[in-house]
Amino acid sequence: MSHNTPIYLDSYRLAQYSVQVPCYICEQGNAFDAELCRHCFAPMALAHQANTQKVHPYMIATIGSSGVGKTVYLGMLMDMLSRQPQGLSVLARGAFSVNMQQATMGALSRCEFPTKTPNEPDRWNWVHCQVGVGKRRRPVELIMPDMAGEAILEELDHPHTYQVVRAFLARCSGVLVLIDPTKARGGTHEQDYFTMKLLSYLMELDADPKRGWPSRPVAMVFSKADQCEECFLDPAAFAQTHTVGLWRHCQERFRRHKFFASGVAGACAYREVLGQGRVRVPLRIEPRGVVEPFEWLIKEVLA
Repeated sequence: MSHNTPIYLDSYRLAQYSVQVPCYICEQGNAFDAELCRHCFAPMALAHQANTQKVHPYMIATIGSSGVGKTVYLGMLMDMLSRQPQGLSVLARGAFSVNMQQATMGALSRCEFPTKTPNEPDRWNWVHCQVGVGKRRRPVELIMPDMAGEAILEELDHPHTYQVVRAFLARCSGVLVLIDPTKARGGTHEQDYFTMKLLSYLMELDADPKRGWPSRPVAMVFSKADQCEECFLDPAAFAQTHTVGLWRHCQERFRRHKFFASGVAGACAYREVLGQGRVRVPLRIEPRGVVEPFEWLIKEVLA
């Protein structure tokens, strides 16, 4: 009785791994079946989707200090635009692009704010979507991540610490900078210092007057403006009064900039949570000025 059994070798499959797939964010090579880039931890789905189309997606960053409301703003923005039948609208590409919208709206429906974005890039939420712009024949492909504020600050203080932050900001076509007006009005200069460091960092990445950050659109958004009504009356005047350093940086270094005010929670309160103490919660949801900064930025990018 023979125990010999034919064994078929799958060595031909190794040929697939010999061809590296470049990450769309940092352009470093990865295996064809990698889920995340091994260098910057961005989803490799972005690269695979970009390779299937002739027009490469634009990249827009939403940045700001920790706790400024980036996740709430982006989640509400995506939810509002995904439900608009006409005008500026958004259609997600890929299941992963719905995660942030789902988590944000789920938390707000429970009268809670979304959990803090982790510092680890492999746990960030990314959005790859098609943006329909008015009478434009073809939709615009767009990539936006929800980057952690503490990771951004660490990259500002120690460059090259977070490769994904540096690579993404270097390739961005525009940026939404979120600022907390309640802290600025309270007399502290924390927001002013952070935004000045952020804008200086952008200039260090690319200071070319024609193609670099001096000519790219920058939308300065005062988030949480529902707690600071004077922001809605005149955002630029508020910036000139309470964030002088930020205002001067924009005037002298960025030709295409504009100030906005935005709010998602109409009213907030504090609730005692076991093990966490006093936690700020939204009482009702009244989005104001959420779409306007994004709409202006898209038009400037396409101009």
